[in-house]
Amino acid sequence: MTYQETLDYLFSQLPVFQKEGASAYKPGLGTANTLDTWLDHPHHRYPCIHIAGTNGKGSVSHLTASVLQTAGLRTGLFTSPHLKDFRERMRVNGTMIPEADVIDFVERYRKHWEGRLQASFFEVTTLMALEWFAKEQVDVAVIEVGLGGRLDTTNIISPLVCAITNISFDHMTQLGNTLEAIATEKAGIIKPAVPVVIGKAEGPIRSLFEGKAEALKAPCYFAQDKFKVIQLYTDDYNHYSACEGDKKRYHDIPCALKGAYQIENTATALTLLDCLPTSWGINEHIVCEGFKQVVAQTGLRGRWETLGTSPLTLCDTGHNEGGLRHVVKQLLATPCHTLRIVIGMVGDKDIDAALALLPPSATYYFTQASIPRALPATELRMKASQYGLKGEAYATVNQALTAAKNESRPDDLIFVGGSTFVVAEVL
Repeated sequence: MTYQETLDYLFSQLPVFQKEGASAYKPGLGTANTLDTWLDHPHHRYPCIHIAGTNGKGSVSHLTASVLQTAGLRTGLFTSPHLKDFRERMRVNGTMIPEADVIDFVERYRKHWEGRLQASFFEVTTLMALEWFAKEQVDVAVIEVGLGGRLDTTNIISPLVCAITNISFDHMTQLGNTLEAIATEKAGIIKPAVPVVIGKAEGPIRSLFEGKAEALKAPCYFAQDKFKVIQLYTDDYNHYSACEGDKKRYHDIPCALKGAYQIENTATALTLLDCLPTSWGINEHIVCEGFKQVVAQTGLRGRWETLGTSPLTLCDTGHNEGGLRHVVKQLLATPCHTLRIVIGMVGDKDIDAALALLPPSATYYFTQASIPRALPATELRMKASQYGLKGEAYATVNQALTAAKNESRPDDLIFVGGSTFVVAEVL
């Protein structure tokens, strides 16, 4: 097969949650364990760091990987979904998996398992990453959970440390309709005696994590207790200081990720890094350099990313109630003449909760990404009107963005978001 034929197979012959939603979701580890046995458990050949959470797990994964690379460790990074190129999902020291390795894995999978094992896209690609990391002889791999935790394919690994960034409403069809139910699924990555870092949790959710960790004798650290992170100033980077109790541990961390919500992710990443072996040599200088170079070293995009100036044009992949709450707060704090929002959403999200957060004072350009899960732009416009949000519907993301640009003056602010897939199209 050519590389394009290989991609066509992955996206057309295997159930893909990214495209199809709930019908492609395949909970449980049976198939993953079968594939893992066939590959002789490649993840046993290197230590892993496992990261879950409703929001922020991608940022924390990339920040952690960048610091590890800066420390001189050959670092694997597995994340999802991709924005532009399938190979973004798996990198070693920032370099994406070669096309030849993708072709080789799929051809072997088809030869051995096609027709015998009804694997999903995510199961096949997760095992592809784990085996490729072993082939590349990584020193450590950072593994981001796909969806949930307990029944996620990535939960076949036995990590050195795990982290859960936060809990809010998302993927309720698969994970449950209460925060407690969602937290229970994500707590499923906690392993016996393995340290777990919790980014943010309060009340019953905090008690749930504490109880699960105590039952498994897993040391549990809450980032919101361990580090107080303060934003010092912003230039090309967000600059943070971080205190541990009364002691300032980090004096000036320049972070290339610009969203205000990265304060919380920074505390989580710093707490996680404290759980790693001292022999890895991670110190303040390495942390600062890793945060500064996170985009260059790992390729992370779509986190409060500037797409253009005059007018200032930003995008962010925040797409659920928790993520959009942070995004809207920062949008409203950004000076502009008119705020113009290019927005599209997928139909299986809690649309009403998201729309209720958006400012009626903005001008909207409702659109849809080119995936089957996308909510039609006209339907999104109708739903939005119930919340006082006014604007026109556009058939494609690029048409919506072009219209926003054409109607803008230099001191306006254009924001593109609502869905990872909308951001992917503008990138």
